[in-house]
Amino acid sequence: MSTILIIDDEEKIRTLLARIMTLEGYEVFQASDLKKGLKRLEEQDIDVVICDVKLPDGSGVDITKVIKVKYPCLEIILLTAYGNIPDGVQAMKNGAFDYITKGDDNNKIIPLVYNASEKVSLAKRVQQLEKQLGDRYSFDQIIGKSKAILNAIDLAKRVAVTDTTVLLTGDTGTGKEVFAQAVHQASNRSKFNFVAINCAAFSKELLEGELFGHKAGSFTGAMKDQRGLFEEANKGTIFLDEIGEMPIELQAKILRVLETGEFLKIGETKVTKVDVRIIAATNRNLEQEIANEHFRSDLFYRLSVFSIYLPALRERKQDIRLLAHHFTQIFSLRAKRKELQISTEYLTALENHDWKGNIRELKNCIERSVILSDTDILGVETLPFAHVAMESGTKMLSAFSMASVEKLHIQKVLQHTQGNKAETARLLEIGIATLYRKIEEYKLN
Repeated sequence: MSTILIIDDEEKIRTLLARIMTLEGYEVFQASDLKKGLKRLEEQDIDVVICDVKLPDGSGVDITKVIKVKYPCLEIILLTAYGNIPDGVQAMKNGAFDYITKGDDNNKIIPLVYNASEKVSLAKRVQQLEKQLGDRYSFDQIIGKSKAILNAIDLAKRVAVTDTTVLLTGDTGTGKEVFAQAVHQASNRSKFNFVAINCAAFSKELLEGELFGHKAGSFTGAMKDQRGLFEEANKGTIFLDEIGEMPIELQAKILRVLETGEFLKIGETKVTKVDVRIIAATNRNLEQEIANEHFRSDLFYRLSVFSIYLPALRERKQDIRLLAHHFTQIFSLRAKRKELQISTEYLTALENHDWKGNIRELKNCIERSVILSDTDILGVETLPFAHVAMESGTKMLSAFSMASVEKLHIQKVLQHTQGNKAETARLLEIGIATLYRKIEEYKLN
């Protein structure tokens, strides 16, 4: 139930509005001036304020800005006996939801309050999700119940409380940085910086400068001293992603940091000391890279003191549904839509797809589907796949074939009737035996 605060010095209008809003199912509070209204806002969790523009102790237009700064999710509807354009413009600039004239716009107040409360409800959901995302680096936020992912989480939790170097391995897109963040958050270093760098994104010279910094004048364009990421991560954690791509010449400097906590900046003769935990990640087979003389064996042995393998999505298919619902919730909110439902056919297609890009690919796929969906249910027509794989051993259906459309329609009607097959058959204008045959054919039970 949404809560409404009515601020108006005219008791008759205030009482009338309160009665109307109560009949509409809202919880209503009243105040006769701004001072009492602001006090009520401190005492109660208010969703929508209906406020007169001219009050004994101030202007509703002016107070709108103050309220919105302190309560950004709250919405304000301003009422005035004498509407004028400048006041209306200023009210909207200050963050008012709307500005209406008493008497002339009486028929607007109920739908306005409804729309404002819906906007507040959505804003609160987004705020709650953002809070969850603020905690997304904890182990509790890693989605999955498969044995493979739970084993990886257990290992990460065990090593997190130590200062041991960690090597994360596995295919691209399996969530290595998420795990690295979770290890950092669960460690004694969580109050200090977590710094991440993709070693594949820089040339040797640029990567060396990014990691270790440089002295002014050490090369053309070096106008001032520059701190490197190791210094930025001092007392905290540095995450070296794609370390298998690091030039072998730089690997010796990483090894020295691991062994002594010391390094030399570019152009510097004085050693810099740091206290940094290193978490590295790679999708390469580093032992094969050693055999090919692309990676130092001594660095590998120092990095792999504690190695954690992150399973590919194909190795944890039972987690796809959990991940799909999680991403659908996130992208529905970002698109300012109510949370979309997911059709059974859509989930089947996700489970049968070969996710070479793993979680990253799945996430991007669902974001695309939410954008493309014209209904409240994600269907296979929004998937980027050329064909939709059905359950193992059955034929492939084109996302645009009549059979696929028929299956999706039957599924939607079943959802509408909450599984009542007799009612579903009636709405589809087919016999009950035909419906059961279709349910069996399309594996909808």
